[in-house]
Amino acid sequence: MLELKKGQSHMVDYFLGVDVGSSKTQALVTTAEGRVLGLGQAGGGNPDVVGMATFQQVVAQAAQQALAVAGLSLPDVQSAGVGISGFDWPSQREGLLEALHAVLGPDLPLDIVNDAVLGLLIGPRGWGISLVSGTGCNCWGRNPQGDYAHMTGYGDLMGEYAGATELVARAIHCVAYEWTGRGQPTALTPLFIQKTGAKDLADLIEGLCRGYYHLGAEVAPLIFACAREGDAVALSLLAWAGSELGAMVVTVARRLNLTHLAPDIILIGSMFKNQPALADYVKPVVLAAVPGARFLPLPTWPVVGAVVLAMEVARVSRERICQALDNMQKTVASFQ
Repeated sequence: MLELKKGQSHMVDYFLGVDVGSSKTQALVTTAEGRVLGLGQAGGGNPDVVGMATFQQVVAQAAQQALAVAGLSLPDVQSAGVGISGFDWPSQREGLLEALHAVLGPDLPLDIVNDAVLGLLIGPRGWGISLVSGTGCNCWGRNPQGDYAHMTGYGDLMGEYAGATELVARAIHCVAYEWTGRGQPTALTPLFIQKTGAKDLADLIEGLCRGYYHLGAEVAPLIFACAREGDAVALSLLAWAGSELGAMVVTVARRLNLTHLAPDIILIGSMFKNQPALADYVKPVVLAAVPGARFLPLPTWPVVGAVVLAMEVARVSRERICQALDNMQKTVASFQ
């Protein structure tokens, strides 16, 4: 439980946003005008991965740091917004809210969303579709009425592609097809042999099958490198990834009746950040079904979207939120 100090009367509204990711957690404290007052950081907090107790611990740690930098305490905060990696189902909501109230105080107004939603809240309209391609993949959307639709976020288990993990798995299939004679040779083969230290292709395939060689998400850049050199297999892999990611966007757009509203598509994750070419394979798939869609990179830290959520809890107007967003995006980097 965070230590509570007696709140003092003030004429300023303060908001707390927390982004609980799988690898790190960030908290941000701002004024209603978007003046950034404090940033806090802690480790990963996906409750499905680390457990509820550690989830509470990292939220408390990050929030306490941000408040301490701001010179504030919890009673000074008007409301809070929390994006949570692993919050995928309505059945989780009550337990997560209970856990958060236990560390942030039972009377603090707050709301929670999946962390992928935070990118939407940073967008100029506060609705649209967030497409995530990092180690894994996900897709969430929100329409102007505030309704949500989403993929499961469970990757290969539920037939959803393609983050780096799924892209590399598909590439391994192609290399295996070369060895069996089922597919054509690819420039990926010598790169994978070099990466693992295998003696040759046969040794690579045996080692991958028997578990003494491993190729994970970290080798995804090799696929893009081969594609830039014109390797047909690598190019087909990127086309496949773009088709799969695009299909998720189109599905969410249809479920939310956004196909004719030219939604913003916020591109999130290391794959889009480090491999811009991936977006070129996604765009035609989406635009064929959602004409006018705009593709935007994540403009700032996702935790800024958590502050926006906190402002929505307090019923701050969208006009004021947009003004605050502009200020936050200008100043948040100084707290890096």
